Amino acid sequence: MTTTIGLIARFRPVHLAHAALLDAVCARAGPGGRVLVGVGSANRYGARNPFTAGEASVMVEAVLRGRHANYALLGVPDLGHGPRWRDLVRDLLGPLDLFVTANPYVRDLLAGVYPLAHPRDLVPRARHVRVSGETVRRAMARGGDGWRHLVPCEVAAVLERFGLVERFRREFGLSTLALETAGAAATSPTAAEEERHVLLG
Repeated sequence: MTTTIGLIARFRPVHLAHAALLDAVCARAGPGGRVLVGVGSANRYGARNPFTAGEASVMVEAVLRGRHANYALLGVPDLGHGPRWRDLVRDLLGPLDLFVTANPYVRDLLAGVYPLAHPRDLVPRARHVRVSGETVRRAMARGGDGWRHLVPCEVAAVLERFGLVERFRREFGLSTLALETAGAAATSPTAAEEERHVLLG
């Protein structure tokens, strides 16, 4: 029986936790299965989404290419409206055997639509890592190479090849650092809020 699994993340950029989840989900689906990888906020470009959906897709491909062949990428726009987003996801992804998310809000939205699983139940314990897109973007904004250990080497290569880190610093570096300097609690998303955006798209 073919297993079809779905997940959605912003992948801005793809980091180590994303890579671990992508590997785990493709392995769970198996060679005869199918994984639908949604690139969230496909219609957004800004400080929180400083790489286009196309660029994020290239990063996902860089991680999975040569390791798995049972996946497909699709863009999922941000509608700013949970119930409409749920209906859109159902139309885009179609029937699934499993939808993977750590986001309580998304779980509530999709609870009656798909069987749900938490990433921690699929990712091997040895590959559990605490990292978020915000963490990587802040490290990039500070300059230097502090961001490199937070992303897979394949993603670092993509970011460098297309000059994406330099562009990010030029366009959004100061605003990213301003949020950090002003104080995490008052001016930047909490870890829970960041996770919600990462997984909701």
